[in-house]
Amino acid sequence: MHKRALVVGLGIAGMSAAIGLRAAGWTAVIVERAPERRRGGYFIGLMPDGRQAAIDLGVADDLHVRNPPDGGKAWELGRDGNPTPGLGFLHQSGRPAAVVRGDIEAALWQGITGAGGEHVEVRFATTLVGVEDGAGGVGAVLEDITTGHEYREYFDLVVGADGMRSSVRRMVFGPHEDYMTNWNAMICAFQLDGQVPSYGAQDSLISARAGRAAWVFGFADRAPTALLTYRTADITEQFTGDRVERLRSVFSGMDDPVVRHVLDGLERAPEFLFDSVHQVKMPRWSKGRVVLVGDAAWCLNLYSGMGATSALRGGAALGRALQDEPADLSAALAAWESGLRPSIRAHQRTARIKQQMFVPSGRVAEALRSLLLRLGAASRGRRLARDRDAAPVDKRCVGVAGGPRRRRLGRPNRPVPIRAGRPGPVTGPERR
Repeated sequence: MHKRALVVGLGIAGMSAAIGLRAAGWTAVIVERAPERRRGGYFIGLMPDGRQAAIDLGVADDLHVRNPPDGGKAWELGRDGNPTPGLGFLHQSGRPAAVVRGDIEAALWQGITGAGGEHVEVRFATTLVGVEDGAGGVGAVLEDITTGHEYREYFDLVVGADGMRSSVRRMVFGPHEDYMTNWNAMICAFQLDGQVPSYGAQDSLISARAGRAAWVFGFADRAPTALLTYRTADITEQFTGDRVERLRSVFSGMDDPVVRHVLDGLERAPEFLFDSVHQVKMPRWSKGRVVLVGDAAWCLNLYSGMGATSALRGGAALGRALQDEPADLSAALAAWESGLRPSIRAHQRTARIKQQMFVPSGRVAEALRSLLLRLGAASRGRRLARDRDAAPVDKRCVGVAGGPRRRRLGRPNRPVPIRAGRPGPVTGPERR
């Protein structure tokens, strides 16, 4: 008789866990509060460990990757509005795979519903409202949101994969305040309907000042996505009033083409994610027959760049641990956690440094960041030049004198510089 697991949440962590559980011989049931599966979403750079986890889960062939050639061009806008060659997210070591959130979820969805394996049952518009963990199993009280009907069902394991403000964590481990660290920062992420004028369709653009920054992430085959992020001492205040007007106020004075285009695009966006930034830190990720995965357990936050990668790894590793210890759930969960925790802890620490690259904390940090990026961009330019020189010569490009014709690299049409003014002043997630 197969063991049964209830997975709460149809995101990256939840579907990864369900596939891992199925591989271990378990029957997984996923419940999702939303009435249907999400599509689209914001930029994600999937790191090598995440790509390997996608292979381990059997979904790599269904994952659509959107990297521009060699990571594309990146431009950094200075305080005078002038663009200079910069380093984008895709230029870091490890060569991240450029995707949107929906690309990963679409591949995982194919993994739980497509041909080649037992389908995973998914119940939309359903939420967990009660948990009773006993020696023989977990009594889960579920609610059909459309009708309000509640019913009880028993499982051998409950997996909380319901995000940073996990209801499973709150019910089993305690209130959010016990585990969510406050980073005094906000993010707003959404899909743009087009690129900033005068830039290449695949370019990435960054306009970062002390305390606030606008990012545009370019893709090979779709319009860019945008990220607005800023630091604030009062998180609660940020969730009052109109969100678009608040962001316009926060970014007042940053009058450059990137910020203007992103704010105008926000006005037209059919939906966006607006939320405060936190990390989740817990002494244990499991309690009895309840285990948390992904953001519910360890939220690394957007600045880490490792959220999706760790969610995929967590699900794949959970399945392996249950395969290795099929008769001892406690031992399997302990081994799973001890294997993951060191890397999770390391990524949580380095996220503080990465935050300075996304949004510097002050003028000194802004200047240091700019210097490091200029040096990095120059080093990358030299490497690309060496690679071009070392590449085989195309015989069709040989001139009359027998030497290769070298074409001068063109410079993109640069926008007219606009002088920026002085920076202006800078409780739950919101989607519109």
